[in-house]
Amino acid sequence: MLVLASLPLAYLLGAIPFSLIIGKSVKGIDLREHGSGNLGATNVYRNLGAWWGGLCLFLDVAKGAGAVLLTTAAVTLAPEGPLPLHLTGDIYRIIAGMLGTLGHSFSPFASFRGGKGIATTAGAFIVLEPLGLAVALLAFFSVFFATRIVSLASICAAAMLPVSVLFFEFRSGDPSLTLIIFTVVVAGLAIWRHRANIRRLQEGTEQKLASPNGEDLDTARAAADQALRDLAPPEPPLNADVDPEDRT
Repeated sequence: MLVLASLPLAYLLGAIPFSLIIGKSVKGIDLREHGSGNLGATNVYRNLGAWWGGLCLFLDVAKGAGAVLLTTAAVTLAPEGPLPLHLTGDIYRIIAGMLGTLGHSFSPFASFRGGKGIATTAGAFIVLEPLGLAVALLAFFSVFFATRIVSLASICAAAMLPVSVLFFEFRSGDPSLTLIIFTVVVAGLAIWRHRANIRRLQEGTEQKLASPNGEDLDTARAAADQALRDLAPPEPPLNADVDPEDRT
């Protein structure tokens, strides 16, 4: 029974809307009504700044990992013998990861609204398949640094995750069909949650990640470089005349 009880707890853990809590605590705003309206770390970053966005990202990842670890602990503490419904411990851990992601995307604490599940899914895969996650993260950062578009990087990472998990599972010699199916489902859910972003990408209107004041990061970096150049002391002319007094 402990194993079964851990599953709704995994969902509720994933459902904690950290972005909503941070928005109301720090600035007194409901992030569902600001920016993109998405309850995720990117919207926190755009509305509250890098520090709070980073904190939200960490917490969203942590709750995905925590959902799996919670059920893992329940499986470990279960009495000897078959688990409920004669399912394996790995299947229960995978179900917990799925429920954590669903909780994040459809939170009962936020009128069943939420984020797109990328960070929480990543947290679950830190425990379930870290090597497959590493390849997906490589795809994310490669696309992000090339385009500065978070949604495009997230979609590419979600598409890469099932491929990398499939590769490492078959390479292990004992592939988990349940994990592979779970990966395909959560990747499909993540991409489906980005359908509005996909439309904007097709139309060429999707925004790049901006600094908290709304300025494009590339523009902000160029402005910072110019400011540093303005502060630097001017260089003397190459053929400047020498003051007569200096000749003596």
